[in-house]
Amino acid sequence: MIRVQNLVKTFGSFTAVNDISFDVAKGEIFAFLGPNGAGKTTTIKMLTTLLRPTSGSIELDDLNPLTHQNEARRRFGIVFQDPSLDQDLTARENMEVHGVLYHVPHKVRRERTEELLRLFELWERRDEQVKKFSGGMKRRLEIARGFLHTPRILFLDEPTLGLDPQSRNQLWTHVKKVNEIERVTVFLTTHYMDEADRVAHRIGVIDHGKLVAQGTPQEIKASTGTESLEDAFLKLTGSTIRDESANSVDQMRQFASMWRGGRR
Repeated sequence: MIRVQNLVKTFGSFTAVNDISFDVAKGEIFAFLGPNGAGKTTTIKMLTTLLRPTSGSIELDDLNPLTHQNEARRRFGIVFQDPSLDQDLTARENMEVHGVLYHVPHKVRRERTEELLRLFELWERRDEQVKKFSGGMKRRLEIARGFLHTPRILFLDEPTLGLDPQSRNQLWTHVKKVNEIERVTVFLTTHYMDEADRVAHRIGVIDHGKLVAQGTPQEIKASTGTESLEDAFLKLTGSTIRDESANSVDQMRQFASMWRGGRR
């Protein structure tokens, strides 16, 4: 469903993603893990057509997203780290707008909206403004909305950041249920090693732009001689706290330079 081969992204002299390759199968939940600034979000942006790779190739459901951008975008849903709901609209209205943007037929989007809001335990609050929702409810709504147009792939970039354990557990229960029923491929990033261990079928670990490990949670723990995924992660990436501010500044400068020069 996802095939990445020798993918590279540079910003001037800084290499954010350095020659990584991996495959994600249909219906698989794949966790893409790494410290701050390791290249996770840059990779997701390339996979979702928001950044052009410097070199290498990407396939999404047998499509090249560089040459079939709009078609590829219809095949996936995405939930970013930052909130994207319209706070003044109701839950149902947020779903309706998304369905219209993705050209989901009226009858289908109404039925699909009810189905997903019930599954994510939001149907009873469907006509309330989103600004009245808790953080966990908003996140569940964003993910329900991501499933609305029946994507073949759903990208989740740190979807449970800041949620309490109960909300995190509830959210993953719902995601796993849709994954199992509809065979949606889920590509996620998270800093919570316990949920990656519990939810993901396979894991990739990226550090300094390089893919340093791939496999099931059990295989990664076995290869590092550790009992927990967190210990395996620390063994693979080290225990030093990462400061991504320098990388972010470098990337922002390169983006500004690209736009001023009329390059994309």
